[in-house]
This record gives sequence, structure tokens and C-alpha cells, in this order.
Amino acid sequence: MVDTDSGWDGRGGRGSRVTRNTGGARPAEPIPGRRVAAVSLVALAALATGCEPGAATGAQDTPPPARPTQAAAPSPARTAPVTGDAKPRTAPPPSPSASTAAPAPTPSPDATTARPAPEPSTAPPPRVLMRTGSESDRVRELQARLRQIGHFGRNPTGYYGSVTADAVRSFQAKRSLPVTGSTDEVTWRRLLAMTRVPTAAELRPPTERPVAAPDERCLKGRVLCISKNSRTLAWMIDGKVVSAMDVRFGSEYTPTREGVFEVFWKSRDHVSTLYDTPMPYALFFSGGQAVHYSADFAANGYGGASHGCVNVRDKKKVAALFDQVRTGDKVVVYW
Repeated sequence: MVDTDSGWDGRGGRGSRVTRNTGGARPAEPIPGRRVAAVSLVALAALATGCEPGAATGAQDTPPPARPTQAAAPSPARTAPVTGDAKPRTAPPPSPSASTAAPAPTPSPDATTARPAPEPSTAPPPRVLMRTGSESDRVRELQARLRQIGHFGRNPTGYYGSVTADAVRSFQAKRSLPVTGSTDEVTWRRLLAMTRVPTAAELRPPTERPVAAPDERCLKGRVLCISKNSRTLAWMIDGKVVSAMDVRFGSEYTPTREGVFEVFWKSRDHVSTLYDTPMPYALFFSGGQAVHYSADFAANGYGGASHGCVNVRDKKKVAALFDQVRTGDKVVVYW
């Protein structure tokens, strides 16, 4: 074997000694520089195995996933992570501190459990029984019941108009119900629970509006007692109401006169010579002003006005009134 000196001074300070094998003799031991390099490679291999501080202490909730090593061949069975010496070993028993340590505090259910969002209601809306435009005996009952508790200020007509819708809204708002103006099943049940069954007189009163309290001048004799406030006419004999009916009056330009008068002329099939308008069953009480039937009032209601006369829209009632009233009977028009 031949040695070749490459600058090594025998103290391992600089360079390296190269040994050549010349004939099958046992190779020389590696020089210190190569030994350091081999140790470094072993350390790098150990780091590549995934060993971490505290990995075997049991303090983690779940073990970290194993990382593949760069070793040549895996061992058949692996009981513990590979340590820095690249040899398998048995995992040490847990330390006393790890086994006796207090358990981590359990978070409260409110902090860890998400509360589910409220689900939208899938229940169908209550069925509507009556609405604007409806006309029936049930509408008449609805109006009578609403009037019992002060939400409907008129007499029942059986027609569901804007006045009835407003009355239903008032009732719904006071009872914290959905304010729609239509009468659904919930609104109807609540109203039935708060009211009584209407009487025949409540269901079919003689006028749309309640008859006003009679003026004191109407309490004696035979009197046509006409209230501008309630827009009603009451035919009274000695303080008792014989019949009542809805009426309307003249406009602000042709007002109906107020005061105490007498019937001075009756004309069953009268026609106005001034306006060329039919005035059936006319009972004249002041100049050209008279109580008579009005087809316009019957068709359009209070949307119009007369030229000063007292219009009646119920033809049968005014026809019966015409037959009962006599010339000279008193007429009282008041607020």
C-alpha cells in the first residue's frame, strides 16, 4: 500500500490522506474528516424521519401523521418513531407529569354548539273568508258583530266595501293580528269569541246608519223627523218610530233648509219642471223642496247630492210613507 501525502500534517488540521488499495488488503479506516461527514448524514437522516420534541409525551389530542423516511428499507414492525441514532426503539412510558396533569377544560355547549337558525314557517296563511267586494249574509253578520264592539259605525248592509275593510283593519290592529282589511279564519274566530249572535233587528235595521235620537220637536204628533247628522228620516207618531229610512240632502250650493215645516202638497208621480227630473212620491214641505224617491241615490249612494230635496233610496219604504203621511203633518229638519 502506498501513501500519498496531500498536505496533511499529522494533526488533522488541513487536507486529507488518500489511501489506495493495491492488492486486496483490508481498507484503511476513514480519516476523521470523512467520519464527521458521515455523522452529519446520520443526523440529517434522523431529522428526515419526522421526530419532534414531545411527540411521545401523549399531550396532543391526535398523533401527528408519520412522514416517510429516506432509509433504505422499512423494518417489518415499527413501535416507536425513529430517533436520532436511526435505530427503532420502544416508546417510553408516559411521564408522571403527563398522566397526572389536569384535563383540559371542556368548553360549554353554548360556546361549541352552533345554534340552528330558526326555520321559516311553512304553514299556509289563513284562508280568507270575506274581502272587499264580497256580498252575503255572512258579511252582514260581520258588520253587526263589529258594530257591537264599536268598530263599525253604521247599520249592516251585507256589502263588504271600504268602510267594512277599515273596520276590520281597526279590529285587527287592536288585537295584534295582521292588518289586511280582509276577514280571514283567524280574524273571524277572534271576532266570534268576543261578540254575541246578532238579533234580527241588528242584522236588518231600517237604515244604513243608526237612527239619531229624535229632536224634542219630534216627540208629539205626526212628524217626519229628519236628521242631517245621522242622514236618516224617522216617521214618528206621538214619540214612537213607525218607520225609518236613509236620506241624503242638497249640496253646499243648494242646501236643504232646516227648521219646522208642514207637508203642504203630495204628488205621487211628480216630475221637476226646473230640472226635468222624476220625483216620485213627493211630499213638499218648503217651496220646491220635498221628500221623494231618488233613483240616483239608489244607484250611487252618498257620492252625489240633491238640489235641496230630501232624497230617499228605498222605493218601497217611501211609497208606504207617502200613503201614510197627510197634508198638514209636521216636518222637522235638524242637525
